Amino acid sequence: MFKSFFLDKRWFHWSILGSALILYVTWYKVELDVQINEWFGSFYNLIQTALSEPNSVARDEFLSSCFTFLKIATIYIVVAVILEFFIRHYVFRWRTAMNDYYVSHWHHIRHVEGASQRIQEDTMRFARIVEALGVSFMRSVMTLFAFLPILWGLSEHVTELPWIGEVDRALVYLAVLSALFGTVLLAVVGIKLPGLEFKNQKVEAAYRKELVYGEDYEDRAQPETLKELFLNVRRNYFNLYRHYLYFDIAKWSYLQGTVIVPYIALGPTIISGAVTLGVLQQIIRAFGKVEESFQFLVNSWSTIVELMSIYKRLKGFEEQIDIAVEAEQHTASN
Repeated sequence: MFKSFFLDKRWFHWSILGSALILYVTWYKVELDVQINEWFGSFYNLIQTALSEPNSVARDEFLSSCFTFLKIATIYIVVAVILEFFIRHYVFRWRTAMNDYYVSHWHHIRHVEGASQRIQEDTMRFARIVEALGVSFMRSVMTLFAFLPILWGLSEHVTELPWIGEVDRALVYLAVLSALFGTVLLAVVGIKLPGLEFKNQKVEAAYRKELVYGEDYEDRAQPETLKELFLNVRRNYFNLYRHYLYFDIAKWSYLQGTVIVPYIALGPTIISGAVTLGVLQQIIRAFGKVEESFQFLVNSWSTIVELMSIYKRLKGFEEQIDIAVEAEQHTASN
């Protein structure tokens, strides 16, 4: 899954240099996010001034501020589009590397259930998910490094929390605790999902295999057999849906609940008028970015579950290759 791409010199430009390029551009996008956050502070202060003192803000000054945002946003859009285009090619090259490796050992693994699906579908899904999760994780780390100092500095405006009282740099600790609570919550609630996803792919592979045989042999894929195999698919899906029901309840309850958390925390500060509208927007956005960075596992848990299922299937695939190669080497040495 990894060595065929990252340890093969043929793919050096894509695997190593390509990964480095993706990380660099991701960091540049984070820097643009920081610029947008700073723009929000000045822009909302400008709005507050304009609303509180009519005609105190010139039209050219207001439009200039809007065009500043358009300039940053345009750069962001261009960079994001080019990056996505490059990533699609990157993922396909990774799939190609895995495909070439597995195909070269096809005579060792053709008997494995769902072998054709694993090469044709799982390689692409694995490369796409690992790349997406990897970039998402690094973006979370980079965002954390960029916005944590900003939130730390802005927290000096927040001197008191509701029901708790004075806490120095309270918003930083609140973001960490909020994300930690959500991560532990979903890890506990979703602990059964990886095994169920893996079992789901097994019953799907069995059903697909029988249908493929039915295309070539008249005595295969009979209605009774297909009915029984599809019943297994149905039973496993319904079981999976049931477990995802309480997982989604926990996930969306937590994510929606965290939306109001910074406003509640800022309640005493807002009521006392200790900050301007621009500073308030900067605090809210910085808090959201830091909290989102710590919520990587929360936001990615469903994808991680899918990845674990694919990894198990491909790992079993590679174990069969290793066993066959070792057997051949042993026979040759004798």
